[in-house]
Amino acid sequence: MNLFERAKNILISPKTEWEVIKNEQSTVADLFTKYALILALIPAVAGFIGQSFIGISLGPFGSFKVPIVNGLIYAVLYYVLSLAGIYLVAFIVDALAPSFGATKDMVSSLKVVVYSYTAVWVAGIFQIIPVLAILGILGLYSLYLLYLGLNIVKGSPSDKVVGYTVVVIIITIVIYFIIGAVVGAIALGGIMMSGMRGF
Repeated sequence: MNLFERAKNILISPKTEWEVIKNEQSTVADLFTKYALILALIPAVAGFIGQSFIGISLGPFGSFKVPIVNGLIYAVLYYVLSLAGIYLVAFIVDALAPSFGATKDMVSSLKVVVYSYTAVWVAGIFQIIPVLAILGILGLYSLYLLYLGLNIVKGSPSDKVVGYTVVVIIITIVIYFIIGAVVGAIALGGIMMSGMRGF
């Protein structure tokens, strides 16, 4: 599996690509090391560059740059916890599978979650210029990818896949809200400590 081709195909022709993915032999390690670990770097690195080197615009008040060490800590934490979040969401997708007429299989659940995140990770490039971060909304395409993946790869029937998708989205929002709060609290604490040392 070529990473670039897979990312391009899942974004441009998702129905066809999900059929290919469904029949591929994969392992949890493959899905992380050959895909997720690499693509998840995009928003982490772009966010670090955007916040620590370019700066966050505060309108008429100028801009604010996150100190490099704090930005690096934030990026690493975000990267590690977001990958842990991927696994947790996949675990929940798998646990919910029988309730929505889908096949219970952890590898197929992880396939759906990992490849659905492609749009989110690719859209993360816009974080490199904080004022363009709003374009990260293009990552919402991942919701459609999730819907297709749950139907094609997990085998959730048409009359249940919408409910399955909605439940997974809600759970994902909660998980990533918690991750964001943890990372934000640690990063903010570090910035405040840096500021206090400056006095």
